[in-house]
Amino acid sequence: MNSKYYKSAEFFVIFILLPLSFVISYSIWIKLVIGILGFIYIIYILLKVEHKKFKINQNLNWKVFWVQTVIKLIVISIVTTFFVWFTNKDLLFTVVLNKPKLWVFILFVYSIFSVYPQELIYRTFYFQRYKEFFENKSIFIFVNAVVFSLGHIFFRNYLVIILTFLGGILFAVTYNKSKSTLLVSIEHAIYGNWLFTVGMGGMLGFPV
Repeated sequence: MNSKYYKSAEFFVIFILLPLSFVISYSIWIKLVIGILGFIYIIYILLKVEHKKFKINQNLNWKVFWVQTVIKLIVISIVTTFFVWFTNKDLLFTVVLNKPKLWVFILFVYSIFSVYPQELIYRTFYFQRYKEFFENKSIFIFVNAVVFSLGHIFFRNYLVIILTFLGGILFAVTYNKSKSTLLVSIEHAIYGNWLFTVGMGGMLGFPV
């Protein structure tokens, strides 16, 4: 399971073949089963093959993390607010203003059941398994952003592909610096929840 041939096939199946297969129209239940089995496989590899320990690093620099995250959030907030205003201002903060209970519920569910699994797959697993394939760290991060974007191709929305590619770069850089699934999950949750809050949830699969 640790040979380069095995890892190459594994990479192709998990990060290319499966996302592309989800674009094809077939039973959502079959897709769900495939997704669950794939996630179970990833957890097994991390725990039993890579011997990854799921524990919080006590040496994390929280101050630097929060300063950088807040600065990036301010930029993202300004850009996306103007984008929603100019494209469809009726959507601007519509959920938080009209459906506050749904808003709170989605923030929680998305952060726990969507963001954290995504970061385990696309950052923890990816960085642990394939770092030996790339001598250039920038290319390693770029490929991570590409496959993260590809993982959202089932939305069939060009804007989603662009946003997830840009987000993939941000998250990959954060994980590369911190080696922390917790930190990158917090960052991912903050930006994703903001997009839902500002009114871009519909294009990202959030119920609105």
